[in-house]
Amino acid sequence: MSGVVPTAPEQPAGEMENQTKPPDPRSDAPPEYNSHFVPGPPGTAVPSPAGYPGGLPMGYYSPQQPSTFPLYQPVGGTHPVQYQPGKYPVPNQPVPITWMPGPTPMANCPPGLEYLVQLDNIHVLQHFEPLEMMTRFETNNRYDIKNNSDQMVYIVTEDTDDFTRNAYRTLRPFILRVTDCMGREIMTMQRPFRCTCCCFCCPSARQELEVQCPPGITIGFVAEHWNLCRAVYSIQNEKKENVMRVRGPCSTYGCGSDSVFEVKSLDGVSNIGSIIRKWNGLLSAMADADHFDIHFPLDLDVKMKAMIFGACFLIDFMYFERSPPQRSR
Repeated sequence: MSGVVPTAPEQPAGEMENQTKPPDPRSDAPPEYNSHFVPGPPGTAVPSPAGYPGGLPMGYYSPQQPSTFPLYQPVGGTHPVQYQPGKYPVPNQPVPITWMPGPTPMANCPPGLEYLVQLDNIHVLQHFEPLEMMTRFETNNRYDIKNNSDQMVYIVTEDTDDFTRNAYRTLRPFILRVTDCMGREIMTMQRPFRCTCCCFCCPSARQELEVQCPPGITIGFVAEHWNLCRAVYSIQNEKKENVMRVRGPCSTYGCGSDSVFEVKSLDGVSNIGSIIRKWNGLLSAMADADHFDIHFPLDLDVKMKAMIFGACFLIDFMYFERSPPQRSR
């Protein structure tokens, strides 16, 4: 009996596996996948905006500056990303709109005109409207105002009802609203209706444009003067006192060349600036897609810069706004 070695009782195979294999502390963990993600340095924490405790919903952005907006292309999902018109790029726009950085408020400067203090020339680009050519229906004019760096400075939108636009065409009274990158209306330009049935040399038949900045506060007027050969305007202050003159070319319908409107002092000796309507080939001859270059001294009073800017639109409507041809009956 002493040579017999006692053995342990036999146990089922399942119980032996439980004893030899320790329990997995990550029994509920997801299966492992190969990942090419390389962790980077930790960034600064950005607080969630008000109203969205968990962050912004998909398809919306929280840009740090209002000057640029990133492009976003959806890569999956059943619901496409929707963009609010006028604020975010749509898929058919390859390049986002870049705005001129907003300047700080300045003393003795109407709010919104701080952009013009930094500029000595601007570009006025009218939107091309195919609907006008196809249907002969006059639509509201729209303009992009840019600097030399192709940055957006302002957006100008006409606010006129359909009947007035199509009944009076180029002679229509209008309101132009100038907005900045935040969508704030910083300037308003109004053209009253002037009857042209009477004698063309009568003061009541001469065109006029009132410029308000901010809206409701008049800073000046652009008044037409009768001249047999060329376009002549006076730029006036809020008291309707003449400050500068605008002298146009003898012919504003030249084909293949630019039309230059010179901004001069009252005595006509000093050249202050210019409003140049650029020739854009067939687009200038057949459609309303004008391009203006406005030049003025950098140290010119900012209100006078705004008045030269406003004179550009009165010139556009009077000489370069083409009404669609009417059908013959």
